[in-house]
Formats: sequence, structure tokens, C-alpha cells
Amino acid sequence: MTGQSTKLSDESIRKLLEQLSPNYSSYRIEPLAASYSNFTDLLIIKGADRDEQKLVVRRYNPENGDCEGKARREFAALRQLHGGDIPVPKPLFLDVEGDTLGLAGIVTEFVPGQPIFAAEDTEKWIANIDQVARMLARIHSTPFGDVPMDVLMDSNAEVSWFIRGDEPPSYMKQHPDGEMIWQFVRDGLPHIQAYDRVWVHIDYWSGNMLWHDGQISAIVDWEEAAYGDGAYDVAYALLELYLEGQDEAAERFLHIYEAARGKPVVNLGFWELAASVRTMLDLDGWLNRPGMHERFRQFIARAKKLATE
Repeated sequence: MTGQSTKLSDESIRKLLEQLSPNYSSYRIEPLAASYSNFTDLLIIKGADRDEQKLVVRRYNPENGDCEGKARREFAALRQLHGGDIPVPKPLFLDVEGDTLGLAGIVTEFVPGQPIFAAEDTEKWIANIDQVARMLARIHSTPFGDVPMDVLMDSNAEVSWFIRGDEPPSYMKQHPDGEMIWQFVRDGLPHIQAYDRVWVHIDYWSGNMLWHDGQISAIVDWEEAAYGDGAYDVAYALLELYLEGQDEAAERFLHIYEAARGKPVVNLGFWELAASVRTMLDLDGWLNRPGMHERFRQFIARAKKLATE
């Protein structure tokens, strides 16, 4: 790393509380599970005249780059989406330079809930798939408001990162479908069908949804918040379902989503091909159970057929 400590220091906490909760009497901090590529901690504050308050401190890992951009993006997205009645954590504090938190980061209210991982609790995930589809439709129907577009990513460019070079990346060359996908996306991106420009999460999968009392309590991890063709979010969600062998649930997800949006999804096969490339970055990590390699290739074949019809 850069020599900066990954631990949230007492000095950083005191600086933060001076701004957010100056009358605190004590605090404690606990790491949150499933922080993935960033550093996420639960800050529990005890005030002299109130019950405990729980905050989430999310700091971006310098090894992954673009920390200031991620902080600005996620904070702006949470502020707009929370105001638009999408269940996301309420943003409270933005630290772009890391002057308070030690690293660029944000602070939000804590939202109770746990993910339902599709790979670990498939039946429960499938039982709630209608809600997952409708939630995505709600996100894609939320206006951008006054969020500056230059704060957000261009999702169409971001999710096709692999075509920026003059030839396919090595991990695509190593997969039997990789070079085909590279050429297809490279040739087709300038010619995709007209689409509605909407919020795009880019990482809409089961691990980024919290559930509480049978309802989605929060959609989290908005560091890649973007504008663009929402069909990519649909494609990415379908990829997870197809890899789990849940073809009927995938078809239902698409049906419910389209009904909620009131229109068919365009460019779906194209974005399914693009979404599949993320799997190629770590085939052994993604396709780690019997039958998944075969289902992955079937997903690609189906996507190509859809994209060329």
C-alpha cells in the first residue's frame, strides 16, 4: 500500500465526532464483514443524552485507485437516491482528501440487514427475485436530479474497459469465447440501439443487497455509480442467476423488470456478453462448483444469439 494505516485511528474518530456528534460520551468501533475491496467499519457512539447511534465509516483502498472519485461518486449517488426513496444508507459526511478519516471516504447511517447470497442460499434468493427485479426497475426510474454528470462514471465505457487496447487482454485470449466477445463488443458498441440514460449500479448482485424482515433494506456499494444503459445491470443480475442454474428465475426476473419499467430491455444480449468478461478475470473464483463452466459458456452462446437476432 502507500504506507497509510488501514486502521481507523482514534484521532480520525475524534475529528469525525467533533463534526457529527460533538456531545458523545464514548464510542467503540467494529469491522464490518464483507468489506471486499475497501475498509468499512461500524462506529457505535454513546451520547450523554441519547441511545447508541450507529454509523458506517467507508474508506477507499489506495491500492485500487480513484479514491477521491469513488468518494464523490458514492456520496452523490447516495444523497440523490436516498432522497428519491430508494433504500440506500443515508450519507452524512464526505471526506475527499482524507483529512479526517485518514483516507478518502464517506460516513453513512447504519442500515440493519444481511445479504442473501445467491450461491449460498439459492432457494431464498429465488423466492425473493421479484423484489430484486422491481428494485432495479425503481433505481432505473429515479431521476438524476442535480447530480453533476461528471461526478458519475459513463457506464457504457466503464463496463467495456477490456476493448480499450488494440488486442484482447490475455485473460480473454485464454478463454475459448474471449476473443469473440472482444471483437463483438468492440465492433458493436458504437451501434447499440437507442436507450434511456439511467442510473447504473454496475455491480448489482446478491452481495450488494441487505435484507431485513423479508424486505430489501439497502442497496450498497455505489462507488461505481454511473449513467448509461441500464441493460447492463439487468445483464449482470441475469449472469448470477444463470451461473447458479436458475434459468426459470432469470426469465422471471427479466419479465418482472420489464413489466415494472413498462418497456422491453434493448441491447440485453450485447451487455450480457460484456458482463461475462468480469467472470474471465477470475474463472476459478467465479466458476468454483460443478457445472458452472458449462453454464457460463451456455450463457455466452445464448447472449450472442440474442445480440445477433
